[in-house]
Parts: sequence; C-alpha cells; structure tokens
Amino acid sequence: MQNWGDGGPSADDLEKKIIDIGRKLKKEFRPNKMLFAILGALLVVFGVYSSFYKVDTEETGVILRFGKHVGYSDPGLHFKIPFGVDQVYLVKTGRVFKEEFGFRTVTAGERSSFTKRGLEEESLTLTGDLNVSDVEWIVQFQVIDPYKYVFRMKNPVETIRDISEAMVRKVVGNSNVTDVLTTDRALLAARIQEDVQDILNEYDIGVRVVTVKFQDVTPPDPVKKAFNEVNEAEQQKESMIFQAREQFNREVPRARGEAKKTIEEAEGYAIERINMAMGETNRFRALLSEYRKAPEVTKQRIFLETMEEVLPRLEEIYVMDESGSRLLPLLPMRSERRGGDQ
Repeated sequence: MQNWGDGGPSADDLEKKIIDIGRKLKKEFRPNKMLFAILGALLVVFGVYSSFYKVDTEETGVILRFGKHVGYSDPGLHFKIPFGVDQVYLVKTGRVFKEEFGFRTVTAGERSSFTKRGLEEESLTLTGDLNVSDVEWIVQFQVIDPYKYVFRMKNPVETIRDISEAMVRKVVGNSNVTDVLTTDRALLAARIQEDVQDILNEYDIGVRVVTVKFQDVTPPDPVKKAFNEVNEAEQQKESMIFQAREQFNREVPRARGEAKKTIEEAEGYAIERINMAMGETNRFRALLSEYRKAPEVTKQRIFLETMEEVLPRLEEIYVMDESGSRLLPLLPMRSERRGGDQ
C-alpha cells in the first residue's frame, strides 16, 4: 500500500505509475484473433440453423417479418430470415380441440377415467323452474384463421371456456329441469352451439365451434333417486306409446282389410240380388205376355211346371179324389225303381 502523506512520491512518480498500469492493461486485453474466429463460426452456424423451420401435418405457420404478418406456411420444411427478422408461430389448425366442463379426463384410452373433484361450482346450474342440475358438457372447436387466433386475443382458450359456460347457464336457466334431464338435451346443446358461434364471430378470433354436447346431466345427489324414478316412468311411458303404435299399425290395416272385404261382398251380393230381381222381372213379364195371349194354357203349363219341380222333393205323395173321402196312395214306383236300379 502506498503512503499518500507528507514526504510522499512526486507528480512524476505518479505519472510513471499510471503509464505502467495502462501498459499492463493493454497487454492483458489484447484482441485474440482465434476467439473472434470461433465466435464468427458460431454465429454463422446459428444463422444457418435458425434459417429453417419445420411445420407438422396438423399445423399452419404464421410468419411475421419485423412484427408484421406476411403470410402462412404449409406443412413441410421452410426457410426464414434468421436473427429474429422472421418469426414463425405454429398453430394446430388440423386438430379439433376439446374443452371439458364439470369433469376432467384423467386417463384417455379404451377405458377412460374421469374426475369431478373440485369442479362442483362449474357443473351445478340453476334451471328456469329454480331447480339445480349437475351438467357435464364438452365443447369442440377448430382454428380456421391461425393469425386471428394467435394475435386477436391474449388467451383464446379461456375466452372460449368463459363464453361456453355463460351460454350453457343462459340456455339451461331458460328451460325447466325436465327438459334438461330428459328429452330436450340435444335441442338445448344445438342452441348453445349456435349462440357460442355467434359470439365468437363477433370477437373474430378465427375459431369454428364443431360441436357442443352434454356428456351427463343428472340431478344433485340428494334428489337423484326421485329423478331416476321420474326418468324410469318417462321411459315406460315411451315404451307403452311405442307398443300402442305398433299394435295400431298391426290392427288397423287388418280391420281396414276386413272392412273392405265385407263391403266388396255386400256390393257383390247386392249386384247378384239386383240381377236376380231383374231376371225374375223379365221372366214375369214374359210369362205375363204369354198369359195374356192364352190364359188357360199358360195356367196349366205353370201348374205342371210347378208340380214337376215340387213333387220330386216329397217323400210320400197322396192323391185326393174329389168325390171320395178316402186317400188313394200312389204306388211306390220311385222306391221300386231305386231297388231295381240296385
């Protein structure tokens, strides 16, 4: 340590010291050509390496040059200006993303497992008739404009989740609990999908909603048993309606066929009777015409024709004598003839 009190070194000594220190520093920090060469080579390698990038099959590259959007890149290997001049953001436009509400998938596969732990506030929804339902649903969406998806909104996924949850609570809140739990689930899901897509179109973030689907809609645990009984009753009702329709479709055509058959038989009988009546009428008219020409002959002919038709039907025949009081039995010629024929 130098002594800087009275009788110390002069100004010349101080100047010499400073010069010596400067020379030592200059010698120690002399530029190293090898170091510069290594740094230059590394810089070149880094520039070449950063000039190429790869876009996967399901991706689309968004290219920015000095922060300005200049285009897109398709799947494959591409060149870009290095050192941060060109920046590429890879967006999975060929994949359908899925957001889950009220549950989370723990393991996906042939036997997927799910959990609802800590998600009760997300799934419990108030219906229009002031009942509480436990709603689990999914929203699937696809990126159709990667630039808007990346730069129009800071966190598009959270925005989609917030919009979906709001629309579900709105639609379910305007419906009664029976519709939500039983028949109108698909209709409500379609309405929610339409509303979510309309809002996303207003935000213009380049997203298309593929589907909104209720995974499971159940009543809360304290009233689940009662609602299950209601569901069973509804199913029995639908089953009985189906059976009734099936029996209706079976019995009504058969009854219609029998009715048509009866009507056709009646019409045929009516035609037959009409034809017979017309024939009898024509016969009576012809007979009347003959009777007018020869009454006695016609009367005798009618009598004989009638006897010829009636007598063969009788088993026994008795001939009465007009002047006598006894019956004169006719010889049983018919029986003998049958015996002779035998």
